Amino acid sequence: MTVSPDAAPQRRQSDAEDVLKQLGGSWHWALGFALATLIPGILVLVWPDETLHILAVIIGLQLLVAGGFRFVTAFSHSDDGGGSRLAGILISMLAFLAGVLVLRHPMQTIGALSLIVGVFWLLTGVLTAYVAIADRALVHRGLLFALGALGAVAGIVVLCFPVDSAVALTRLLGLWLVLLGVFEVVMAFALRSATRQITPTHPG
Repeated sequence: MTVSPDAAPQRRQSDAEDVLKQLGGSWHWALGFALATLIPGILVLVWPDETLHILAVIIGLQLLVAGGFRFVTAFSHSDDGGGSRLAGILISMLAFLAGVLVLRHPMQTIGALSLIVGVFWLLTGVLTAYVAIADRALVHRGLLFALGALGAVAGIVVLCFPVDSAVALTRLLGLWLVLLGVFEVVMAFALRSATRQITPTHPG
């Protein structure tokens, strides 16, 4: 029996996708993503002598880390005609782009930082809600939709709330990061519970 020369690369690609799908769909990964949102929010709120530079560094790094988590999580979505996986990858690309823009020194103004973070949260909130609607295989679609709606609201608030100082912007972004992080922790444990219910138990 002859083996196609393309079979090995295809098998490696399939194996890599399976690993990413298993990792991205685990509740441990969801919890890690939640902590990657919650911890920067806490740091922003408790950091002494807040400055715009410190805020930009923390927010920028949070966005880059979130982009990595989102990229892997995208592979846990079904690759169907609904485009939920593509939407997840788009969210990760937006996170990387927003993180790079925030970390750029010329962009470190109150208005620019508010605009970048606000637009990012709004767009990713809408895309997350879309993924929740399009991917019927998800076991926590309701919570994911609620998270998307919360993210969209966060983006609207940041874009519309007038802030004229780094301290005010710090409080605003920090509070929303903590709120989103807490909700993501709830999602992670809801996923854990759902996974345990689906997984069959073996006697003995």
